[in-house]
Amino acid sequence: MSAKKIALGGMVVLAASCGDDPVFPDVSLAVGDAVSFGVWTPGPGDTCSAAIHDSYATLGPDGLRYPTWHPPIDPGTGCTFGHEHGRNPSGSDLFRDVGPIPFGYANQHLEAGGFGAPRNEDHVGHKIEWENDVVMNVDDEGASAALHITCDVLVKLHQGTHSPDAFTNNMHEVVYHVRCTDRTGFSVTVLSPIGTPGELVASCDRDRHIPAGVANPAISPDGGGKRAIPDAACVQERILNPSDGRPRFDSALRESWEMSVSVRAANGRSLASFNPYFQVFDPSRFFDGGQANGLARPIDLCYVAGLEGEDRCEGVSPTDTLSWNDPRSPFKGVRRFVDVNANRIRNADGPSVWYTDALGRNGRTEPFPGSIRQWIAAYDNEHYDLHGPQIGRDRSYDAPGVHAPN
Repeated sequence: MSAKKIALGGMVVLAASCGDDPVFPDVSLAVGDAVSFGVWTPGPGDTCSAAIHDSYATLGPDGLRYPTWHPPIDPGTGCTFGHEHGRNPSGSDLFRDVGPIPFGYANQHLEAGGFGAPRNEDHVGHKIEWENDVVMNVDDEGASAALHITCDVLVKLHQGTHSPDAFTNNMHEVVYHVRCTDRTGFSVTVLSPIGTPGELVASCDRDRHIPAGVANPAISPDGGGKRAIPDAACVQERILNPSDGRPRFDSALRESWEMSVSVRAANGRSLASFNPYFQVFDPSRFFDGGQANGLARPIDLCYVAGLEGEDRCEGVSPTDTLSWNDPRSPFKGVRRFVDVNANRIRNADGPSVWYTDALGRNGRTEPFPGSIRQWIAAYDNEHYDLHGPQIGRDRSYDAPGVHAPN
């Protein structure tokens, strides 16, 4: 057995290694539990206990115990959790270097880093996607247009699509790991504001901004990008009353969370930036200002005259009224994909290790209270635009027992 350095949750730790398999830090050594740990409890249709669920944990760089990825069905007992977290990260080529992803790490350190309010998120919204050897597109200023660059990409976003939370709240945790053959690479964990707090934009008309209420926290900053979420007008236009008489559920009920993330030094200089779009079909909610909390349920559309058996309602029996959280409902947000888009770094002179607050700001070379360790390659790709395709488009994360909230 030998020792090797690995990066766990953005922090380098020493881990034992047997052959080619890294051994990650022992969770039993945790000095306490993160706020995000132990918040899930089984619902009426879930057959796993909270104790089985909490056995899927990882040790954060701060020594606290965090929830992490687990399968929707526990392989040891066969019980069901009722929710899923996307693609198993252990298949990523980056997993042996970055380790299990601690869910809620940026949220945990938000206030200690100087932000004036907490922002906690539910458990089920943490979603992972990855792809190895992604062929990137390169637009540049000169001869390097012929470059063939591939990247390994492993990302996690908290993207809940069942509750009214994202109607108003724009701060969501993102973990982004990328390593490319041109030396572009970074590992970033931040709580990123997406769009404007207190409002959403209509998924069928990105120029239509919809005031939706008061954000939590109320001091949430504007982050650029947008949270494009279906609303009642989109449903009316593309499902209930389409111009050609043909309902289009995928067109109407599609969310696109379009991010604009940058990690910046204390002087404001951008060290790394990325702008992925996280997209979801079949969310279990859409916005309707006439409903309590603006919350309306797509499953109810399957019982509207003329829509029985149409499109996404094809397998829904008109005589068996399903609740929004029934596993038989087709609306539970299990079809997702990510537009990788641009990946930029401006860090040729290094260092490769920076410490920022939870928003990715105030970057310094030494840790400070509430800081998060970020890794950014000592490289600069400013002479070309490195951007990627969609990943995960043909995958569904549905499984027995999975239901909204998911």
